[in-house]
Amino acid sequence: MTTKQFPLVRAVLFDLDGTLIDSAPDLGAAADRLRTDRGLESLPLHAYRPLAGTGARGMLSVAFGITPEHPDFPGLREEFFSNYERCIHERTEVFAGVPELVATLTQQSMKWGVVTNKMTRFTSLIAQRVALFGDAGAIVSGDSTPYSKPHPAPLFAAAEQLGLEPHECIYVGDDERDIQAGRAAGMGTVAAMYGYLGTGAMPAGWGADAMIYSPLDLLKLLKSH
Repeated sequence: MTTKQFPLVRAVLFDLDGTLIDSAPDLGAAADRLRTDRGLESLPLHAYRPLAGTGARGMLSVAFGITPEHPDFPGLREEFFSNYERCIHERTEVFAGVPELVATLTQQSMKWGVVTNKMTRFTSLIAQRVALFGDAGAIVSGDSTPYSKPHPAPLFAAAEQLGLEPHECIYVGDDERDIQAGRAAGMGTVAAMYGYLGTGAMPAGWGADAMIYSPLDLLKLLKSH
C-alpha cells in the first residue's frame, strides 16, 4: 500500500463492482447464458472476471469477441441485461472487509457513498437487497447524470448529495476510469488493487494517489480520523 494519507477528507466515495461487491460471478453467468443458449461451450468464470467492471461491453467481448460497433451488440446487450436482472443476487457478495470498513467510517462520522457506471435498474436492486447500502449518503448510477465515468459529473453529483465540496472527498475504484474521474473532479484517488482491474491493466500508470490491497487498508490512509 502506498503511504499517502488523506487527513482532511470528510467523505469516501466508492465504485461498486470490483470495489464494494464481487458481482463477477453473476455478470459472467448472465453472459455465459447467452453462449449456452446458442449451443456454444460454456466459458469459466476466470475468463469473465477481469472485465466484470466494464459491464455489458466487457462481458460480450469475452462471450462473443464483439464490440459495441457490431450490429448484433444491441440485441445481445438487452438479452444480457435481462439475464443479469434475473440472477443479480445469486452469487454476488460484498467483499470481505467492506462491512467492517463501512461500520468504521460511520462510527467516525465519515460520510460515504457509491458512484457507479451500473444503470439504476440494477443499482436499485442491489441497494434494496443488500443492507449495507442503506447507510450510504449518496448513490449515483451510470444514468443518473448526462455523463458516466470517466467524466467527473457523477462524482460532482455525489459530493452535492453529501453536502460537500469535491475536494473534501476521495474516490476509491478498481478501474482506470475511476481514477480519471476522481482526478478530473479534484478528489483524492485510491486504486482498489483487489478488484477486477481489467485485462492487461497497469494500475501503476493510472496516477492514483494511493493503492490498497484490501478494503480495510483504506483505514490506514484515514488514520488521523
